[in-house]
Amino acid sequence: MESADREKHTIGLAGVGLMGLGIATNLVAKGWRLVFLDHPGNQKVNGLLGAGAQKAESGAGLAAQCDVILLCVTGSPQVEDILSRKDGILAGMKPDMVIIDCSTAIPSSTRRLAQLVAQKGGAFIDAPMTRTPKEAMEGRLNLICGGEEAVFAAMVPLLESFAENVTHVGGIGAGHTMKLLHNYVSLGFTAVLAEASASAQRAGIAPERFVEVLAKGGGNSVVLDRLSPYLVDGDVSGLKFSVANAGKDIGYYVQMADDLGAQKQAAEAILKLLEGEIEAGHGERMLPELVRLLNKP
Repeated sequence: MESADREKHTIGLAGVGLMGLGIATNLVAKGWRLVFLDHPGNQKVNGLLGAGAQKAESGAGLAAQCDVILLCVTGSPQVEDILSRKDGILAGMKPDMVIIDCSTAIPSSTRRLAQLVAQKGGAFIDAPMTRTPKEAMEGRLNLICGGEEAVFAAMVPLLESFAENVTHVGGIGAGHTMKLLHNYVSLGFTAVLAEASASAQRAGIAPERFVEVLAKGGGNSVVLDRLSPYLVDGDVSGLKFSVANAGKDIGYYVQMADDLGAQKQAAEAILKLLEGEIEAGHGERMLPELVRLLNKP
């Protein structure tokens, strides 16, 4: 397969949200021709348009103009919709197109959609992201990729335009599997840490001492680093990830575990905790705020 080339290939992007905006910004800054899907959920795109990016009104229209399309949407239902709807990407897809799904999705759905893309003569890579919108804007995302080795290798020049670490972990669906494993560990520890922090507050432990002791022992982690600004100063900026998104990702993990016949007792408990806060109307709160939400009278 021909390698992605700034001079030859036009890149499409569906999903200019908090993460997608960073991806798009880096692509145009590094000389890629970019077309993005016009959507009410997009962030402000004036800067992209001013830098030469174009917009398409439908998935089919996006596909008609592009050689490679990146998907950066909420999850499996949105990926399935943008690909399969009447005016979706599959309707306008050209042979040899590559679809790269950077969303967090259910692996069984990913494999099913990849088959539909293959039937149209295209190739599919799942390349979900880790890190935050800050790193997305800096071009320093981590990508966890699944797909055929040759297709992945051909897309590396494009992926490295907006990511710092690009790791191939296996065949189609392996990227989304590894992302759910990663998020289960990361978000699961966030829930555990938030619950412990709420207990520490009730016990009268000073937040600074709580953080200090964990940081010097077995609780030291990236999650602690990101949550510490909230624990000490009430600053949510270290972990801008909503309770609703966390519930979605843990729900995907539970579904994946079901598909695999794997154990999931701890995951189900964490999902129950998150779903309780979502049902109480707190889904749009940032994850660090779980500490306060779990410390209700």
